[in-house]
Amino acid sequence: MAEQDSSQEKTEEPTARKLEKSREEGQVPRSKELATTMVLVIGAAGLLAFGPWMAERMARIAKLGFSVEREAIYDPNSMAMYLTASLGEATFALAPWLVLVLIAAIAGPVGVGGWLFSTKAFMPKLSRINPLSGLKRMFSMNSLVELLKAWAKVLVVGFVAWSVLNYFFVDALQLQYQAVRPAVKGAVDIILWSVFALAMSTIIIAIADVPWQIYSHTKKLRMSLQEVKDEYKDTEGKPEVKGKIRQLQREAAQRRMMADVPTADVVITNPTHYAVALKYQMGSMSAPLLVAKGSDQVAMKIREIAKEHNVPQLQAPPLARAIYGHTKVGDEIPEGLYVAVAQVLAYVYQMDMYAKGKGPKPERKPEMPIPRDLRVDPD
Repeated sequence: MAEQDSSQEKTEEPTARKLEKSREEGQVPRSKELATTMVLVIGAAGLLAFGPWMAERMARIAKLGFSVEREAIYDPNSMAMYLTASLGEATFALAPWLVLVLIAAIAGPVGVGGWLFSTKAFMPKLSRINPLSGLKRMFSMNSLVELLKAWAKVLVVGFVAWSVLNYFFVDALQLQYQAVRPAVKGAVDIILWSVFALAMSTIIIAIADVPWQIYSHTKKLRMSLQEVKDEYKDTEGKPEVKGKIRQLQREAAQRRMMADVPTADVVITNPTHYAVALKYQMGSMSAPLLVAKGSDQVAMKIREIAKEHNVPQLQAPPLARAIYGHTKVGDEIPEGLYVAVAQVLAYVYQMDMYAKGKGPKPERKPEMPIPRDLRVDPD
C-alpha cells in the first residue's frame, strides 16, 4: 500500500505536453509585481522625459483659458471652440506619456509566460467559490509568500522614501527663499525624481517575484510517475498498437517492393537464402538501383515473381550477400560493386541475345570481383 501511495506523489517535472495543455487552458506563470513595476518605472521615466514639454503644453491650455476676449464670453460658439482647442492641446500634451504607459501595461503581464489568449480562462469554475478551497488558499504557501512580499514592499519602499527625503531635504527647504517660478520648477523636479526613485525600488520585489512565480507554476503542474507513463501511452501509443502499426508498415513496404520486382533487369540469388533485384537504365541512371531484396521466405517470393515475369536470375552468392548487406532498397549499389554488377548485366544481355538467336552463347559466367571491404561472410 505504501508503495502505491508513493507512486502517486507529484515528483516528476511536467512534460512538454502537460505544459502545452496548461497553456491552452490559460494557465501560465504571471508576475503581478513585474507588471506593476513596468508601469511605475516607465511612467516615472516618461514624466522625467516628457515632463517639461507636457508642462509647456499645459501652460498653453491655461493661458488659452484665461485669455478669453470679452466678445467671446457671450458667444456660445466661441466657448465650444475654446473647449475643443483646450482638449486638443491636452491630448497632444499627454499622448506620448500615455502611449508609453500603455506599452508598459501590455509588456508587463506578458513579460513572464508570453502572450496568451484563451477563452477557457473565462469559463466559470465552482472551485473558485468553494469556501473550503478558499480557506485552503488563505493558509497556503502562496498566501505566505504574498504576505512576505507585502511586508517587503513596505520595507523597501519605505526605506527608499526615507533616503529620498534625506537627499532632497535641504533642497526642499531652500525653495521658500526662491521666486515663484524657480520654486515651482524646483518642487516639480524634486517630486518627479522622488517618484522615479520610489518606482525603481519596486524592481527589487519584481526580481524576487519572477523566479518564484515560475517555480510555483512548475510545481503546481508536477506529475506523478504514473501520470507520466499514462501520458506517454496516450501520446506515443501502447506497445502492442505500435508493434501492430510497424508490422503493417513493413507489410505495406514489402508489397511496394514486390511490385517493383517485375521491372528489374536481373535477380541475383544466393541461391536460397538471399535474393536481390537490380534495375539499370542507361542514360537515366548513374548506377544500378536496388529495387528489392530479401532473405529466406522473402527471397523465395522475389524469385517466384521474377520467374512469373521472365526476369533473368543468376546465382552469385558472394555478390548477392554483398549487395544485400551494403545496399538499402531504393539506393544505388556501392561504387566498389560497379564492375561485378556490370559484368552480370553484360552476361544477362548476352544470354538474352542468345535466346533470341541474335548472338553467340556466352562461354562462361563472369568472375564478378568483390572488394575485401564489401565481402559478407555466409551465415
